[in-house]
Amino acid sequence: MSLVASGGLAAEPDRAELWRERLSSVVAVEFFTETELDRRPSQAFGTVIDEEGTIVFPSQAINSRVTPTQLKDFRVYLPGEPVTRHYPATHLGHDEYTGWEFIRVNDSAVRAKLVPVTRYPVAATPDIAEELWGIGLRKKDENFAPYHLSSRVSILQRLPQHTAVLANEVAGPNLPVFNRRGEFVGLGLGGFGATFMQFSSRDRNGLPVMMLNPDECAAVVLADELSPHFSRVPDNIYGRPLVWLGTNGLQPLDPEVANFLALEKQAGLVVSEVLTDSPAAAAGMQERDIILTLDDAPLPVLKPDRVLITWFQREVDLRRPGDTLRLGILRDGQRMQINARLADAPTTPREAPRRYFENLGLTIRSFTYADGVVRRVKPGAHGGVIAHFVKLNVPVSTAGLRLDDWIKEIDGTPVADFADAERLLAAIEADPVRSEFVLLVERGGDTAVLRIKLK
Repeated sequence: MSLVASGGLAAEPDRAELWRERLSSVVAVEFFTETELDRRPSQAFGTVIDEEGTIVFPSQAINSRVTPTQLKDFRVYLPGEPVTRHYPATHLGHDEYTGWEFIRVNDSAVRAKLVPVTRYPVAATPDIAEELWGIGLRKKDENFAPYHLSSRVSILQRLPQHTAVLANEVAGPNLPVFNRRGEFVGLGLGGFGATFMQFSSRDRNGLPVMMLNPDECAAVVLADELSPHFSRVPDNIYGRPLVWLGTNGLQPLDPEVANFLALEKQAGLVVSEVLTDSPAAAAGMQERDIILTLDDAPLPVLKPDRVLITWFQREVDLRRPGDTLRLGILRDGQRMQINARLADAPTTPREAPRRYFENLGLTIRSFTYADGVVRRVKPGAHGGVIAHFVKLNVPVSTAGLRLDDWIKEIDGTPVADFADAERLLAAIEADPVRSEFVLLVERGGDTAVLRIKLK
């Protein structure tokens, strides 16, 4: 596509032509979440990543409380086409490492219209002040009309991914960004806001307010971080396997502590908690251990310091259950190495069995390992169920049952597991003459008895 200028130098490709070509790499995604009471639509922006019509969009578009089986009717819209025209897609699942949801367009004729970003040359790391451009999409009521954005690179950082931060917005969230030659630079990264001061008659000193643009991004995760991982298509909708080490509450090493320990030039992570029955516990890791190396390499020095926590978790997520993680630690002034054999994570709340009792206005789900961690309950004491959904203005909510309450007894009968609770509540719901039942629940460490009046 390059042209030759009169002076013998290669002219830049025509931006309008590049724009038209690259529109085929972006889509709008819509899906519906079936809740206990309704069917809610959600939209996100997606980028085409392979010749099979696979599309990625940010997992943040999906409510973390819903299970993947509640996600229905995935649709793809091509930019600018009437929204009466949409194309079905299959949800492939979530990848923990990249933070992407993967879907695939069903119709081969539609897939042929799409151009994956992998067809374009990958750009080198952009220079400071280099101009980049990208694509934004309007909302559904404007037919997801595409529009052009451009800006210049202000700073390059590792957050922990290699990221370019620009002076102004350059693309929609997770939509591709290119350089002036049309080479693929990366994907828009949301979540970067600007802080303003709000003044009022009540607050004359000003109140800091973070303003966030949900539709456009001024940060770009660079292609060298992304391209190697476009092949991480999940094997199932839950994204299993989920790699598990079992450390909780990691904190970057405080600079004053680092100075005291003669670690001024060394990054480190302090372990706040080692989870029971985890690979970290089996390897002998202890609270207050300081992690200094991973697989014999020093932890990188990143700024701000908290970025190191995300870097470490991503390094764990990049591996698979059964892999061994070699960790160099500092304990009581002594350096040592431990070898942790990673495992598949325990069942997550999103995977846990659940059931909605329509006549009671209550959804229960199984008590999971994560519930025990939050409540600081050891695995041997796990039991009961969690109130996952409580309908408003029904007897259970009127009696005081709240979202995420831990139901431990039903009518005086201890609830050993989900099957126990399901059986007891099903009997209550099916009994036409029952006038009340009693729940023993725990919330925030306090126990309460709730008497639910059915009549």
